[in-house]
Amino acid sequence: MIRDTRFLISRRPYAVDLASLRGSVKTTGPGATARTYYDGRINAVWYRRRRGVTVACIGTLWDLQDDQPADAVQFLGRHTDGRYGGNAEGRWDGRSYWGNGTLAEQQQFLAILRPMLAGYPEAPAGFDGWWRF
Repeated sequence: MIRDTRFLISRRPYAVDLASLRGSVKTTGPGATARTYYDGRINAVWYRRRRGVTVACIGTLWDLQDDQPADAVQFLGRHTDGRYGGNAEGRWDGRSYWGNGTLAEQQQFLAILRPMLAGYPEAPAGFDGWWRF
């Protein structure tokens, strides 16, 4: 991913919580063909336009990497395949909410998404923006 200094919705940027990187080293294949890799995830928020309406989304970015990165910035720098985008867990358009999870999780997401959409195009507090593929 590339770190941008300014927000352009046309570049489909993400703001990330650098403290939220999590993952594990996994092994695939038996014996001599075994290969290890790092399966990582980081919390992210982003804006998108749906049918002419700007929406705020929350979810995760994920990537499989050859080895465990030193930190979130290295993880993002190695993350070069953006074809899958973010895994959205919640979306707020100013009138209605879409999302999975428990009521408590939905309320937690809305506590971030409501002020985020109201403050468009700023990244919400605690998130580092803007990153793009």
